[in-house]
Amino acid sequence: MSVVDQKHFSYRIGIDSGGTFTDVCALDERTGEFTVWKVSSTPYDPSAGIVNAAENMSSLLEKRDNATPHITFFGHGTTVGTNALIERRGSSTALITTAGFRDVLEIARQRRPELYNLQTGRPEPLASRDQRFEVTERVQYDGSVLTPLAEEEIYALIPVLSASGVKSVAICFLFSFLNPIHEKRAKEILERELPDIFISISSEIVPEFREYERTSTVVMNSYLGPLMRTYIEKLQGELREMIPSQIMITQSNGGLISADLAASQPVRTVLSGPSAGVMGALEIARRIARGNLITFDMGGTSADVSIVSNFMPRFKPMTDVEGFPIKVPMIDIHAVGAGGGSISYDDHGLIKVGPRSAGANPGPVCYNLGNTEPTVTDANVALGILNQNHLLNGRLPIDSNASRAAIARLGERFGMGWQRAAAGILQVVSANMVNAIRAMTVERGLDPRDFSLFSFGGAGPLHSGYLARELEIKEVVVPAFPGVMCAVGLLTSGRRMDLVRTHYGALTPETFGGLAQHFTELAQQANAWFDKEDVTPPRRNISAAVDLRYGGQAYELTIPVRAGAAEGGYEALLAAFVDTHQERYGYIVHGEGVQMTAVRLEAFETLPFTKPSAGLPARGGSITPFEYREILEVNELKTYRTPVYRKTDLPQEVEFAGPCVVEQMDTTILVLHGQRAVIDRHDNVIITLV
Repeated sequence: MSVVDQKHFSYRIGIDSGGTFTDVCALDERTGEFTVWKVSSTPYDPSAGIVNAAENMSSLLEKRDNATPHITFFGHGTTVGTNALIERRGSSTALITTAGFRDVLEIARQRRPELYNLQTGRPEPLASRDQRFEVTERVQYDGSVLTPLAEEEIYALIPVLSASGVKSVAICFLFSFLNPIHEKRAKEILERELPDIFISISSEIVPEFREYERTSTVVMNSYLGPLMRTYIEKLQGELREMIPSQIMITQSNGGLISADLAASQPVRTVLSGPSAGVMGALEIARRIARGNLITFDMGGTSADVSIVSNFMPRFKPMTDVEGFPIKVPMIDIHAVGAGGGSISYDDHGLIKVGPRSAGANPGPVCYNLGNTEPTVTDANVALGILNQNHLLNGRLPIDSNASRAAIARLGERFGMGWQRAAAGILQVVSANMVNAIRAMTVERGLDPRDFSLFSFGGAGPLHSGYLARELEIKEVVVPAFPGVMCAVGLLTSGRRMDLVRTHYGALTPETFGGLAQHFTELAQQANAWFDKEDVTPPRRNISAAVDLRYGGQAYELTIPVRAGAAEGGYEALLAAFVDTHQERYGYIVHGEGVQMTAVRLEAFETLPFTKPSAGLPARGGSITPFEYREILEVNELKTYRTPVYRKTDLPQEVEFAGPCVVEQMDTTILVLHGQRAVIDRHDNVIITLV
């Protein structure tokens, strides 16, 4: 086949590895059309699931096109770092820090994780005390050197580190975010003397103030480094022939970075999986002109909720994972242990659901792989909401009787039949997810009724009708491929890098004018990064922001400078801060000065690709179910004779009423009694309350 013909079948491939399924999506660069597929995840070796998904998609495209697909892009969302943290499977890590600050990880912050729990504890630090070392050096608060680095102490640590068997080292010196000279010199010595050890320095990973969080983040990066490097090297080796292009990895901020950068800064990939789904939702939202969304991603192990306001996702500068703070920018996502594989059980006379999950193996009881505890999926199977014989268009056979038997055993503990027990499971898991949405909206001064609920994930469209009814949300949007939205997000995201510089001082008209120099210098760094990543000038974008707070506060709000610059600078920036503070916290402090703590620059790539044209308006069409099922409505506890449709059989722009079930390869959509649905010209299902 000629080169011209190969270009005719050029694809971008995105693969997201979840707890139960690994999703793969291919984007035709010529037409903008998506092709999707799902395979079972392989928790014992995530790379095996990735390779399997890539091979399946390649075979599918080759069979359909009668030509070998030309892969121009390969994006990958991974949970390797997250799982290593949860399971404490990272590498043995040492910390080298300024003399007198060895115990920063132990001292942490003077606040308890649980205010009213006197027995609460903290996780053991990722670098144990016997592997934390002090060296003589001191950089002052203004970046000047008070005490030079005692290089002989670094050299003296080399045999100690070598004998200890550590696989990685984190270096975090006081005020290195203002002057990294000592950290860089220490790294240079260690890399030369211990070339096989993974080394991170805080001035490269998180050049910001807040000593504890900075130390925690760089230690976590080193803790995950060897594992992530080995994983990426293995994946690159196995995909080299199939994927000639560079492998890209999604970050927690929704953007992509090269596999090499992800290997050296793996902390950027922690919590990256859900962020890709938000970016995919954002792309669909632009196509259908829905700027305000509550994104609801329910997969096999968790449900993730995020907010999109005026076509912009919300970010946060820091989060906690397993009790460890991570200070890197990320999309603001609230997760609860409520997925299709979440296990239901008797907790002292109450039905509880999650956070424990059956995962991909053994999976729900209906998989017949050895699990005997009913899951959320089993409840949906037992009640007839899910197909009674198979999932994934027949590729995954299931045993619905096994689901009912397992739920009946649980129901006996509460003196109720299997139907009432199954309804109870769905009621409990729905309540957990409603609380998650309220935490992201009501508790932050937002009214969920002002948003559309964007529902995706393999299990999301099964439950979104319940959530919309409870929260009085008028519209639910189910995208064309809800079960693989994270993989779709990988294809519609570009490269992104967040640059930050600590800049502490009062916000005044004079200091506002001085911000230009900081942004100019950060922009130079951004352009150097664009050059290194081979991002062409037409695709380059830069946006600036400032971290602001009232005097005396210990937390900041990130305010875009473009919002201030558009209307005259200082006054508009100050007004934007006041408005954001009022929305987030419900009050403002009149007469209190405002402080700056950091300046930020977001460098990101805009991807040009063909968007599929909307289908022609439908002139009518019959709606015929392929079967009917008797399905219990779990809140009304009333059974309805419910039509079941194949989505591929339904015409666009023809409204149909609930209750009904719509099946497709990657998910099942439940439309409740009192709701109506229509498939739009982009193949999204729009559900509205009557």
